[in-house]
Amino acid sequence: MHIPDGFLSTPVWVTLDAASIPVVAYLARRAQQTTQETSVPLLGVMGAFVFAAQMVNFPVGAGTSGHLLGGALLAYTLGPVQASVVMTAILALQALVFQDGGILALGANVINMALAGVFAGYLPFRLWGDGPYRKFAIFLGGVLSVLTGAVLAMGQLLASGIPMPGPVVGISLGLFGITAILEGAITVAIMGALELMRPRFLSSPREPGGIALWVAVAAALVLAGVGVFYASSHPDGLEKLAMSLGIQGQERNFLSTPLSGYETSLFHSEWLRKSSAGLAGLVLVSGLVILISRFLIRRRST
Repeated sequence: MHIPDGFLSTPVWVTLDAASIPVVAYLARRAQQTTQETSVPLLGVMGAFVFAAQMVNFPVGAGTSGHLLGGALLAYTLGPVQASVVMTAILALQALVFQDGGILALGANVINMALAGVFAGYLPFRLWGDGPYRKFAIFLGGVLSVLTGAVLAMGQLLASGIPMPGPVVGISLGLFGITAILEGAITVAIMGALELMRPRFLSSPREPGGIALWVAVAAALVLAGVGVFYASSHPDGLEKLAMSLGIQGQERNFLSTPLSGYETSLFHSEWLRKSSAGLAGLVLVSGLVILISRFLIRRRST
């Protein structure tokens, strides 16, 4: 789902970068007003968990894979404002450190996943989360978060002058739809597990999670350290779309870091390369989210 550099035309990525900055700044200001010191560990852990989950692709059919985006999951556990800030931090680190998603296209990815994706995912829960349709609302939120980001990404490619034949669009939407359904099902399962460990978890998402917090830490470590070896090697939905449109050769990378491609270049062993990169990512994401959260709290008190 991460759009790399080279796919979007200059007017499109410039416009999206310019549009995303004030929105993220506004949400950070909103988060500054509501973030509490006691919720900082939860913010860091959930950011790390979503980062780890995004590293593990699962097959969705037709030689395509998908992975948990986590926008709806973050919105349910942190609240939509904090979720958008956390997802923005994840996307920025992925682009700058792991070369997953473009640097110039960061504004597009933030709008697709951290803004529209998060709030679209939260909407069903906001409407029906307290009633008898809560599980359906959680599921629908997961579905909408993926489909919203996918449709926006395809629209941005179209606005960049990339022709999209009807059959390619139909197949791509079908594959994104399967990924969205799996996102919804996984989100329901995770939220059910969190509520089982701490009843009424969804009623007070900003409070510390107790055992649920430590289980999330353990799950993130397993996903980043071990799960990456079982991840599907097939391209994800956006990569498959790029291949179908013949634009995969347009991808550009402006940076090269020791963690590019989620592998640590310092090691020869494949196990060490992948696991060390995943674990380093957990530290970087959780550390950045905690730093941002505490900075916002300090700014509020001054």
